[in-house]
Amino acid sequence: MKSPTFPLFLIAALALAGGLARAEKADRDKPMNVQADALRYDELKQTSAFSGSVVLTKGSILIRGARIDVRQDAQGHQFGLVSAEPGQVAFFRQKREGLDEFIEGEGESIEYDGAADTVKFVNNARLRRYRGATLNDEFSGHVIHYNNSTEVFTIDGAAAKAGSSTPAGRVRAMLTPKPAIDTPAAGNAPAVTPLRSSGALGGEKK
Repeated sequence: MKSPTFPLFLIAALALAGGLARAEKADRDKPMNVQADALRYDELKQTSAFSGSVVLTKGSILIRGARIDVRQDAQGHQFGLVSAEPGQVAFFRQKREGLDEFIEGEGESIEYDGAADTVKFVNNARLRRYRGATLNDEFSGHVIHYNNSTEVFTIDGAAAKAGSSTPAGRVRAMLTPKPAIDTPAAGNAPAVTPLRSSGALGGEKK
């Protein structure tokens, strides 16, 4: 089946124009491209559903999943649910504002809340931060909740099932120390020129 073109652009704009682009502000002005096998759009309910190996890009944003469902409320906030194929994970990636860093995550499902500007990765969740092409930090757990605005995230492990011998899922983290900032030695500190007052707005006459 051919991928829809014009309707996809229309609904993609509805889905992402006000939300996922906040981490990298320049993303808001970038064109969006969506590839999918099918699209169902309900104008009355302001909902849309992309299905079939969905790939959505917008600036630095990249989303992949088997299905993406989007709705918009009366205030213009967008809410999205990305679902993966059984046994697979959905994928999300975005550049951090003003830095050569990327945040990317995976989960069997990914939930986006445009009103709160948060992303939640559910089941087999992973979150990674790259500095350039180098993996810097990595986290895994049952549920990872990431706040784009505050850059604060929480991770929950899976609870043990009642009557099951399977242990509860554990949260795992790999943190790389930030590079030390070089400071000049006390004996090598540059001389500081004291400020001089001037009696005129144009400065001291020479």
